[in-house]
Amino acid sequence: MFSKHFRRGVVVAAMLAAFAGPASALSEDEVSVLAGTCANCHGTDGRSPGAIPAIAGQDYDILREQLLAFKAGEVEGATIMTRHATGYTDEELDALARYFSEIEP
Repeated sequence: MFSKHFRRGVVVAAMLAAFAGPASALSEDEVSVLAGTCANCHGTDGRSPGAIPAIAGQDYDILREQLLAFKAGEVEGATIMTRHATGYTDEELDALARYFSEIEP
């Protein structure tokens, strides 16, 4: 069993390796369609008016790290986000993090 710090280090290393790769091959329209699934909980364009966190304008690195942690099942108590994140590729999660980080909160 690996410690939480070791797993986090592996996630950070993977993120850094991903930054060294090419830019997203997803079109703006494809990312917009993917982001539409987030609107049900996080509000239109990630501007949640309620108890669910708003994600518009959040830091790209933090959003990406959180999405990858959900996908890896590393967020204790997470339910829906873990299920959603496992359905996306790392490239799609990266594109979603970038998309929401660039929206004015």
